[in-house]
Amino acid sequence: MQGIFVMSVVADFANARITASELQAWLQRKADDLGIQFNFLPLGQYRGRRKSKKSLHVVTILAKDRPGIIRDAANVAAGNEINIERASVTARGDLISIEFLMDFSDCDEDDGKARLKKECELLGLDVVIQDLGRSRKEKRLIVFDMDMTIVDFEIINKLAGFAGVDEQVKAITEMAMNGEMDFKESLRQRVRFLKGMPERSLQEIACDLQLTPGSEELLHHLKHLGYKIALISGGFTYFTDVLKEQLGFDYTFANELEIKDGFLTGEIKGDIIDAEAKGRIIYQLAELEKISPDNIVAVGDGANDCLMIKNAGLGVAFNAKEVLKKVSDGSLSRENLLGLLNVLGLAEKDKEMP
Repeated sequence: MQGIFVMSVVADFANARITASELQAWLQRKADDLGIQFNFLPLGQYRGRRKSKKSLHVVTILAKDRPGIIRDAANVAAGNEINIERASVTARGDLISIEFLMDFSDCDEDDGKARLKKECELLGLDVVIQDLGRSRKEKRLIVFDMDMTIVDFEIINKLAGFAGVDEQVKAITEMAMNGEMDFKESLRQRVRFLKGMPERSLQEIACDLQLTPGSEELLHHLKHLGYKIALISGGFTYFTDVLKEQLGFDYTFANELEIKDGFLTGEIKGDIIDAEAKGRIIYQLAELEKISPDNIVAVGDGANDCLMIKNAGLGVAFNAKEVLKKVSDGSLSRENLLGLLNVLGLAEKDKEMP
């Protein structure tokens, strides 16, 4: 712990001039004068306290660098009876990453994880927690949602602005993202508002897809390091096709807008990609790549990404709604998307790139 000196001593009192209890009493009287805290135990009792089985997790803390981050994270861990086994620090620009190995065996594991994530979030710290065993499984494929993850806005809201129905569509989008409305029905309702929109409006938006800060750099590094990347969206193929061409996605999945005579009909062609479909696609991709779902990382922001996040070996909520944070392994805030490299243990490899 930063700024704290800790010393453990095993002492043999067999030939000592004082007894162990006399030394303990003296230390108790002197503790305040010496400015120390101490724990005095017979060796047999100390060994009895050692846990036979630990619950080890890799906990990655990310934040803009500032004094006291390690102290703050350690205090949160200690307050929730989580033991820190070891820690290492990596800096990338003004982003600092601390990778802890933490033992959750002294607390209720699920509750301890939830409290650690929540309390660190209140301190402005992003947290991702991985079971030690699963974290050692090599990740091969990284899957992203599109809107508000790779693209820095909700495309359907942008379409609604062109059609002059933005207020109606934004309200439905918000309910769907928060899990307050069935996604399929919400999508159908929103697309109906777009009936009669000319295809040239889609082309205009597709030519100006504003990417989330750090997303293009992140994807470039992942591709350079040999990862496959995929886009699974509840949005539309019109835009995922553009991103596949621009950013090199190996796979893209999205919904297809029906267009006749150069205008939107207000309908969707084929089956809708909703939360259930996104969850199934994780398994489909695992089969295609001949890997385990544990080798897949999923990154998304809304309720529609819950099953995708759950089914992947590592699920990360990005700038996300609370409903997604609850089922994810951790969260990254909007300015820390590049921190995914640290979570994957790639920060040092990233530095070696030309």
